[in-house]
Amino acid sequence: MALFPAFAGVSEAPDSGSSRKELDWLSNPSFCVGTITSLSRQTEEATALVPEGSQLTRSPLKSEPSDESDSSRKPRRASRKKKKEKKKKRKHQHHKKTKRRHGQSSSSGSEPYTDSEEDRPSRSVRDSKKESEKPNQENNAAADTGRHSVWLEDIQTLTGETFRTDKRPDPANWEYKSLYRGDIARYKRKGDSCLGINPKKQCVSWEGTSTEKKRSHKRVERYFTRKNVGLMNIDGVAVSGKTEPPSSEPLSFIPVKDSEDVVSPVTTWLNPLGIYDQSTTQWLQGQGPSEQESKQPDPQPDRENALLKAKVEDFNRRVRENPRDVQLWMAFVAFQDEVMRSPGLYSVEEGEQEKQKRSLRLVLEKKLAILERAIESNQSSVDLKLAKLQLCTEFWEPPTLLKEWQKLIFLHPNNTGLWQKYLLFCQSQFSTFSVSKIQSLYGKCLSTLSAVKDGSILSHPELPGTEDAMFALFLQQCHFLRQAGHAEKAVSLFQAMVDFTFFKPDSVKDLPTKGQVEFFEPFWDSGEPRAGEKGARGWRAWMHQQERGGWVVVSPDDDDDEPEDDDQEIKDKTLPRWRIWLAAERSRDQRHWRPWRPDKTRKQTEEDCEDPERQVLFDDIGQSLIRLSSPDLQFQLIAAFLQFLGVPSGFSPPASCLYLAMDENSIFDNGFYDEKPLTFLNLSFSGIGCVGCTDQLGCRRWTRGHGREGEEFIRNIFHLVMPLFSGQERSQLCFSWLRYEIAKVIWCLHTKNKKRLKSQGKNCKKLAKNLLKEPDNRNSFCLWKQYAHLEWLLGNTEDARKVFDSALSIAGSRGLRDHELCELSLLYAELEVELLPDAGGAATARAVHILTRLAENGPCGPCTGQVLGVHILKARKAYEHALQDCLGESCVSDPAPTESFNRLISLVKCFMLFQYLTIGIDAAVWIYEQVFAKLKGSVSPEGSSLEGSARPRSLSQVLEAVTLMHTSLLRFHMKISVYPLAPLREALSEALKLYPGNPVLWRAYIRIQSKSHSASKTRRFFDAVTRSAKPLEPWLFAIEAEKMRKRLVETVQRVDGREVHATIPETGLTHRIRALFDNALRSDSGSRCPLLWRMYLNFLVSLGNKERSKGVFYKALQNCPWAKVLYMDAVEYFPDEMQEILDLMTEKELRVRLLLEELELLLED
Repeated sequence: MALFPAFAGVSEAPDSGSSRKELDWLSNPSFCVGTITSLSRQTEEATALVPEGSQLTRSPLKSEPSDESDSSRKPRRASRKKKKEKKKKRKHQHHKKTKRRHGQSSSSGSEPYTDSEEDRPSRSVRDSKKESEKPNQENNAAADTGRHSVWLEDIQTLTGETFRTDKRPDPANWEYKSLYRGDIARYKRKGDSCLGINPKKQCVSWEGTSTEKKRSHKRVERYFTRKNVGLMNIDGVAVSGKTEPPSSEPLSFIPVKDSEDVVSPVTTWLNPLGIYDQSTTQWLQGQGPSEQESKQPDPQPDRENALLKAKVEDFNRRVRENPRDVQLWMAFVAFQDEVMRSPGLYSVEEGEQEKQKRSLRLVLEKKLAILERAIESNQSSVDLKLAKLQLCTEFWEPPTLLKEWQKLIFLHPNNTGLWQKYLLFCQSQFSTFSVSKIQSLYGKCLSTLSAVKDGSILSHPELPGTEDAMFALFLQQCHFLRQAGHAEKAVSLFQAMVDFTFFKPDSVKDLPTKGQVEFFEPFWDSGEPRAGEKGARGWRAWMHQQERGGWVVVSPDDDDDEPEDDDQEIKDKTLPRWRIWLAAERSRDQRHWRPWRPDKTRKQTEEDCEDPERQVLFDDIGQSLIRLSSPDLQFQLIAAFLQFLGVPSGFSPPASCLYLAMDENSIFDNGFYDEKPLTFLNLSFSGIGCVGCTDQLGCRRWTRGHGREGEEFIRNIFHLVMPLFSGQERSQLCFSWLRYEIAKVIWCLHTKNKKRLKSQGKNCKKLAKNLLKEPDNRNSFCLWKQYAHLEWLLGNTEDARKVFDSALSIAGSRGLRDHELCELSLLYAELEVELLPDAGGAATARAVHILTRLAENGPCGPCTGQVLGVHILKARKAYEHALQDCLGESCVSDPAPTESFNRLISLVKCFMLFQYLTIGIDAAVWIYEQVFAKLKGSVSPEGSSLEGSARPRSLSQVLEAVTLMHTSLLRFHMKISVYPLAPLREALSEALKLYPGNPVLWRAYIRIQSKSHSASKTRRFFDAVTRSAKPLEPWLFAIEAEKMRKRLVETVQRVDGREVHATIPETGLTHRIRALFDNALRSDSGSRCPLLWRMYLNFLVSLGNKERSKGVFYKALQNCPWAKVLYMDAVEYFPDEMQEILDLMTEKELRVRLLLEELELLLED
């Protein structure tokens, strides 16, 4: 059929055969004329049957048009047309739309044909085909096509109702559990119920998502989340009552409007009470603010921006005028943090403000630009270059950073502070760390500084304080080797320094350090006894004997041939392997800290050593030998060596390496301070371990002593060095030796080992008597004091009193002028006072008698009873006059002699105890307040600490010692009577603000604060101290205080020692302790403190969080890769990774004394 049915006959003319093929595109083979003819005939018949004006009704056989008006029929036609078009699209029928016909005359009463009316007959016929009882059998296949759903391309071969069947299998149905979601019909379910069921008794469980819209339950964020912490860090908006033009200087107060300036409210019908402001009134009226008001900017940001701009301009002007001012440049760099916290001073777009506030890289780049500009103007400034290197840690890779450090060291080889920071940087780089590399760096550092000190490097002169700094670096190297497990090398370094310093031959003293070291090498390799070994005579004697022809070999005694009985390393083979390894490793650390030397009397050679690492060659120590010309530093070398061996000599490492050496929690040990606050023995370990001590964290530090060979080594050291000193220094060495033995007696008393206590007490008394027999020590009151104290500790009270009386009888009439005599009388009186709860008034009388005789400069005879009031008044006057003289002498003379400071300390202590016994605690407190007020204005608390100094050297340390006496007296008074805590708490708070690095004061503070139910005051105090103080002790004791509170809470929650019943929430304590650890580790001293990392790791393991604990362990290794105790703690906490940890120790060259292969062999045996 043609595309134009009206001209179908023309296209089918017979003479058109030639052009048939060319005009095929004009024909439509799917269209038949018969269909249109029959449909139109049925439509006309139906129209004729319906009378005019009748209502349109639907017939099952045919469709009947109505005579309704156009307005009523248009909506229906439009709806049918839409349905028809949708159906055409579904059946893929592409019929050409015909033009609308304009039609027939209005008299016929029927509407002209439209598209909708042409479509209507086909739909009517289709309906009639489905429902009529007499189907039309005369229609051909094309007519059936309009009434059935059949594919049009199959219309020519259609014989009936035909459907297409797809028999190919879908492999996806084999692979997946359900049909593809696209093949499942979608529908929207209205509600979850079902018709016909009782909703009270029955329900339908619908699979899939609910039709209800899910409500977003937004979780309430806590204050410690990352988002809220960021909001808390944002500076708050300043409050201002008046809008004033910005000024360059910030106001010291917030101005508030006066009552006269406040406008009285206007009451209207919208604002009857006069409480609404103008904007609220406008909103009630349905109005908005005026354009000027809406566009008016907030004056507060403009004011802040103006202040910051003024500061920036001021900094730029000042650095332009003074480009050589290094401190000004550093202040300008620090000011950038404040600029970037400000609300968009330099922001251009609205979204840029938040980016700049949170962009750390932008701040670093600005600081780096300022530092580079500062370095251009100050080429020789080391501080600026150091600040740049520390800043570039965030930008540069470690190799690049290391090269820059090397360049800086090359330019400034005489700067000791730069060397110290460079060594710390290399020591803390886990990726490039190894013990041998760091050891060679220490040797290079000390040899270079020795060359500078000798004048060998002409381009760089010696800076002030170089010798002290070199000694500090030497001690830092020794503690580094001890912590890495190489205790033999550290001990050898001290041995070599003793010979190199005190026994140097006269013939080499004028040579430079390098030449002296070359002469020292033959002595070291000769095999002669060294310091601490039996028969050691020193380098000088060896040189003289070599010049005369060598040593005369003396046959050793038979008693010395007995080797030390080694304890069995593996006592229980049934334990887990990691426990056996830890016990054996600690046992070897404790026994094998001395360097191994071949014993020539037993014909031993170097091949006889089972562990070659125990041998120390000269190459390991040669570069680290330095010259100490100062007598004070020479004595400190011996004191440091003794403290390193575990002898309480009162020495503490310098501040530069104090926290690096801190690796055990003995800093929290009180000893007997709670039991005997007046006479407790302060051993001042300060958290620094000694050789052979690698115990697990939490073990209490006691001076147990070493094995037989270790004790002999220490005795040999004392015998070797004591003849080198005289006077006060010799007395101090004897005092340290005797106190070391007394500390072992205290340990025996604590363990209640009566057999060992008897032998140790006997040996200790023998040593004290031998020391007092020496001519130089017969009048040494410090030794008499220790001997008497020893007798008192052993329970021999009467013998101790006899020793005290004997010592006081030889004093003569020195009285208050001798500080050692004052200390002796003070200890005697304190020991008597501590008997108060049992002895009653007799103890008080004896103590008053002792202090009265001291003030009267008379002989201290036996106490016959109560002291007369006249003697008490005379003694009080004598104390007052002596105190005023001492205060005047110490404050006027500059610098005052050490003897004056020592006398002032002893005098104040005796006077305070005398006033306490004769008047009361208030009188003693008044003495302290008087001295505190006198000395407070002239002290400098920075860097002062009584710990680590045998002799106070400044007014600051005087005040620190007096404060300790004050707090001890208050604690004793609270122990024997009822007294409020407030005075002691206030005294400790004031003292700790001045001396934040004193562990004794901190121990007393957290002890008394732990009794308080409210922790808010303690936390506020710790927060204030940690913000302002540089030492690490406030952080350590803040953590310890919270851990004590946590243990107390858990003790309350436990029932009969069983599981914890969480009736009281303790999660706040856990989060607080963790936050304290994180904040403490942010500082350089905290991140490089092994003790802090050990405490953090132990705390997380106690919570049961193994994964987080492992993360903290590896983070600790990034900062302290040299600390062997960290690896041993990890073996204890994570035994499954023991092999990996030991491999890591071997890779970093840490000392592993028992390899796993050897352990397997020992277990097989």
